[in-house]
Amino acid sequence: MAAPALHGQELEPRTYANTPVGLNFLIAGYGHLEGGVAIDPALPIENTQVEVHSVAFAYVRSLGFLGKSAKFDVVLPYAWASVSATALGLLRERDVSGLADPRARFSVNFYGAPALSLEDFKNYQQDIIIGASLEVTAPGGQYDAGKLLNLGTNRWSVKPEIGVSKHLGPVTLELAGGIRFYTDNDDFFGGRLREQEPIYSVRGHLIYSFNHGIWAALDGTFYTGGQIIVDGVKRNNRQENTRLGATVALPVNRQNSVKLYFSTGVSTRVPAPISMRPGLSGNTDSAEGFDECTDQGKADDERSLTNNLLIRKQGG
Repeated sequence: MAAPALHGQELEPRTYANTPVGLNFLIAGYGHLEGGVAIDPALPIENTQVEVHSVAFAYVRSLGFLGKSAKFDVVLPYAWASVSATALGLLRERDVSGLADPRARFSVNFYGAPALSLEDFKNYQQDIIIGASLEVTAPGGQYDAGKLLNLGTNRWSVKPEIGVSKHLGPVTLELAGGIRFYTDNDDFFGGRLREQEPIYSVRGHLIYSFNHGIWAALDGTFYTGGQIIVDGVKRNNRQENTRLGATVALPVNRQNSVKLYFSTGVSTRVPAPISMRPGLSGNTDSAEGFDECTDQGKADDERSLTNNLLIRKQGG
């Protein structure tokens, strides 16, 4: 299982806002996640808890593309993750740290947001913006095929998205929908083949702009799909989750600002009833989890567990 919260459960507002061309942004961020993980109830695993601390460094460049405003960004995350669970009656724990999978994204606003210099941008007034983006996540994170908990996923993912933004006085409304596609992980926990069907997502933001460059947003996302297949065996583990969050941006000076972000899960679909609780921040990517069990007396049960482990982040 890939440590949650390192990839996308995207709740990022103002993705499709117009920006003067030729600007460069350097970003450093910190995130914290903790909470329970929803498990297939047929498996001998319970009381699963995950805690992740992560830092991310990003570079963003605004540019013109065919006369339209566009942006390119790349993100390099690093994380420390701890997970504990009761598996087959025994307490299992694992701590891991390292790079998570890096991400690159190109977005372009093809309607309502022309490419403007900083000087020309002073006279720009937004109405409706329609844009699109393409995000690629590369398998560059820490990965050990002998473990189930990893920070990397050992696979690529690609997410095309289309979004629209409408300006209404101090309020901006945003709506975006996308599909994330995954390549196969052919070295999942000892050489097994792990496939995942696409995840379909929609997100919305209500943004209010205050004076002096301060803005705040209410964020929401819904996603579904992502059924996992291990060695050709498909289980009833389709994901269906809803998250709500809030974002506040506070300028420090003309060149720097601080952005605060919080989100929590409000609903999660699991194959059967299971106790769940909300947590902080999160991710749709399924998790890849614990030290390999070595007790030969439980080999059959553990082999079944390995083949059928279908862990998903439960909204926190």
